[in-house]
This record gives sequence, C-alpha cells and structure tokens, in this order.
Amino acid sequence: MAQVQRMSRLMVKTLRDDPADAETLSHKLLVRAGYVRRNAAGIWTWLPLGKKVLDNISRVVREEMDDIGAQEVLLPALLPKEAYEASGRWEEYGDLLFRLKDRKGADYLLGPTHEEIFTQTVKDQCTSYKDLPVMLYQIQVKYRDEARPRSGVLRGREFHMKDSYSFDTTDEGLAESYALHRAAYQKIFARLGLDYRIVSAVSGAMGGSASEEFLAPAAAGEDTFVDCPACDYAANTEAVTFSAEAVAAAYDGSEHGPAEELDTPDTPTIETLADHLGVPASATLKNLLVKVDGEIVAVGIPGDREVDLGKLGEHLAPAVVELVTAEDFVGRPDLVRGYVGPQGLEKVRYIADPRVAAGTAWITGANKQDKHAKNVVAGRDFEVDDYLDVVVVEEGDPCPNCGTGLKLDRAIEIGHIFQLGRKYADTFQLDVLGQQGKPVRVTMGSYGIGVSRAVAALAEQSADDKGLCWPAEIAPADVHVVAAGKALQTELAVEVSEKLAAAGLRVLVDERPGVSPGVKFTDAELIGVPKILVAGRRSAEGVVELKDRRTGEREELTVDEAIARLTA
Repeated sequence: MAQVQRMSRLMVKTLRDDPADAETLSHKLLVRAGYVRRNAAGIWTWLPLGKKVLDNISRVVREEMDDIGAQEVLLPALLPKEAYEASGRWEEYGDLLFRLKDRKGADYLLGPTHEEIFTQTVKDQCTSYKDLPVMLYQIQVKYRDEARPRSGVLRGREFHMKDSYSFDTTDEGLAESYALHRAAYQKIFARLGLDYRIVSAVSGAMGGSASEEFLAPAAAGEDTFVDCPACDYAANTEAVTFSAEAVAAAYDGSEHGPAEELDTPDTPTIETLADHLGVPASATLKNLLVKVDGEIVAVGIPGDREVDLGKLGEHLAPAVVELVTAEDFVGRPDLVRGYVGPQGLEKVRYIADPRVAAGTAWITGANKQDKHAKNVVAGRDFEVDDYLDVVVVEEGDPCPNCGTGLKLDRAIEIGHIFQLGRKYADTFQLDVLGQQGKPVRVTMGSYGIGVSRAVAALAEQSADDKGLCWPAEIAPADVHVVAAGKALQTELAVEVSEKLAAAGLRVLVDERPGVSPGVKFTDAELIGVPKILVAGRRSAEGVVELKDRRTGEREELTVDEAIARLTA
C-alpha cells in the first residue's frame, strides 16, 4: 500500500512571486513550488517534493542501466590528487576544480567526473579477458567551481549525475557497449517524457572519438545546436563541419587585378573598414591572431563571420589555444594591430576557413598602420597552411548532408556519450591477460546523464502559465487530492486518498485547515501533479471533480468512478 502525503504535514512553502534572482522558468517555478531552496551560489537543497522528483528520475535511469547489464557502484566524491595529476586533468581543469588539503598537507579534490577512478577500479578488479566486457555506473554528486553558477539547478557547483563506463578488449566490443548505452538513453528520456535530439558532438577534454549529445530543446538552454528541416542531420554547433568547397566571397568578381594598397585611417575593425569603403563585411578578410601552445597563429575568415574558438580548440587539441594580448605585439613589427593581412606574414602559421578558397579575392589588412589592401587573392598573394572549419555556425548555413539551410535552436544538454578509446587505459596501463596469453590494452566508453539537469529540463519543457506540469513517470505523486475546505469535503478527500493509496497510487492530499480553496487550487496547479481530484460542492452526493493538469479537461465523477479511472 502506498502512503498518503498530507499537505498539512509536508514541509513545503509555496511562493506567489518569482525569486528576484531567477531568470529561467525552471528556476522560478522550482523555487516557487517548494521543490528546492538556495543555500549559496550554485548550491541547492532538495526539499521533500524535489527529492521525490530527483529520486524518480534516478529510478528510471537505474532500471534502464540495469536492463543493459550495467552494474551500479558508488565511488568517493573526495579524491586524491595523484590520479588526476597522472591524467593531466589536475592542471587542465584549472579553476573548475575544488581543491583542498587534509591535515597532513596532502592534496585532494572534489570529483568533477570519475574516469580516472573507474579506470583504477577496473585495473584492480579485472585481470583477464574473461572478466570483460564490464559496464559500471554510479549516480553521484559532482563538483565544479563554476565562475557564474546560474539558472537554478541547471548550472550549479554541486550537481547530480549518472556516469557510466564500459570496458572492452576490442574496438568492436566498445562499439557494442556504445550502442547499448545509446539505446538505453533513448528509453530513459522517452520514459521521462523529455523532448530531445541526438546530435553529433565533440569530445572536448574527455578525449576519444565518437561522441553524441542528447539535447532537450528549451529557451533556457545554454547549448546551441543545428537542425536540418529537410533531413535528419543535427549537431552541436562546434561539431558542424562544411566541405572544402568554399563559399565565394570575392569583392570584385572572378577576375582579379593586382593587389592594391588603400588609405584607410582609423579603421582597425571590420565594421569601421566596411563603412569607410562602402563595401559589405563579407568582402573583407578578418585575421584573428591566437597563440597555440605559445606560438602566434593567424586565423582567416570572411569579415561577416566570427571565429568559433571552441571549434578551433577542438581542431588543434591537445594544444592550448589562447587569444593574443597587447604584449604579444611588442617586438613584432610584422604584426600591426588592427591591420594584419595574410600577405607577407613571416614565420606565422596561417589557418583559414574553407570559404577563403584559392582564387577568392579579399580586402584585408596591409600590415601597415592605417592601410588595407584590396584584390588580395588566396593562392596568389598568400598561401594557406591549413584549411579548418572554424566559423560560428549561423542560421541558413548549408546542411553538410543535403545543402538545405540549417535552423538554430537552444537546448539543455541532458546526456553525452563518448567512445573514449584507450586514453585513460594508456595513462593507468589498464591491461588484461588476453586469449593468447599476452597483455591486451582495454578500451573504454564514457556515458553521462545530468540527473538534476533533467529535473530543470522537464520543468522548462512541460510548465505552463499556472506552474509545473510533470509527466506521470517522475511526478512527486500520481494524484493531488484537494479538499475545498468544509469538514465534509475534508473527510471525503482523506477517505478517497486512502482508497487510492490502497490501490497503489502515490497520493498528495491538501486537507490543510484554515487555507482558502483558492490558495489550495493555485498550489495544486503550481506543484504540477498530473491528476487533480477535488472534493468540492457536490461532496455530500459522493461526487468529485477530476482534472487533467496537462490538458485542463475536467469531469465530475462519483468516488467509485474516479478511483476506477485513476487506477485503470
């Protein structure tokens, strides 16, 4: 028999007004409905209603992970420095790590992710190919010292995450483990009631090869992805790659005269240059200077586009990419700030976007103060060392698959799967004895789901102007019974609640004395349980009102009819 949760005993304090610091819908509603409370920037308490939703998501995740044969473990959140120093991530994570020392001065961190520790665990427990394949997972609190924690539980310093890892002896085995996780994720997000997209992604600091993100479209999302309206192509913007067939952006047609120097005083930016010459920004060549492992590199793109530094960093990984500073121009007379052009650059690697194709002509810096040059032709006046797709994707850019104009949308990342390969196995020499009696290096996959982020994503996608509206699978109760206020109505509400609980339903009943019917109805809409049962004006006749929170449909039923309908 399920339990009846009485609102008179539930620790919940709903609010009529939005929190002053809340910007996103989920942040506003989760606080107003009494699901979470802020302790500090990026640190949240999950109150009873919120904990129920969090646990329900965790339950769904566990059931589907167990179904593919993954085994649950629980690793520590407090971790020694040595493992992350060995992988290089003690330094790579920089200020994102929470670092601390124990009383003896030894260094520790609060785990942001657990690849290193999982690898060490399997190295300790698995010694033969007979022990593999194995898939392990945990649902654990993670810690990252975000510079700007915001959007409630969407971007916190402490967050709940399911991370799992597969260990195989062959690349074919890794592909199978990856496919199992991918299918499990589809089932998880479908059960949770999330609208999601699977998009191509980049691996970033995680390393590895194949990588896909699961994104929940939402206005509050911090990720931007592209979606093709004509085919099934979808990708994170950093993973979008265009073919080397350039988009011609020549200023004066296909026939180009000799390069010509122009007087362009006070035009250090593309905007000022285009305005001065009366040409579109697309006719100019923007040259961004960056440092790659300390060496200055120039990146050329059409003037109407921007460099995607994340995409550039992925192309050049594991090298560290940084923007140049004023100090980097000191002692470099060949680099004139605001007037850099690719022609005549010495000892500077020149990377260009495919749009800067051989034969295209540009207006660009002349490498002299207050001077630009026109008819500067790629392949004639300057050479490109490497072509890399590095521009920020824009609405209408051609789909890499079919050429149709792409659509941009915002989304919340709720899951990410990687084929890591042997990066961490190499670091920790994770070998098992193979069938031929020789050591075999293990290959790994890494798979994450943001459990607390999924709560916010569901709130963003399902809420309406009245409040939260949870899918049945993860709601804090199956039915919210409301007693309009009079003694007879309260008695009927409690009686019906007990019958529903006896039938196995999770019931929240609002029998609070001294609270007006209007407040109770408003709270029921705000809290967002999918079914609302009201013991109101016809209680003496044994008639109640059943409302569907999502559709707003209402109908009057006898108590027996209502119970039959809810338990069907």
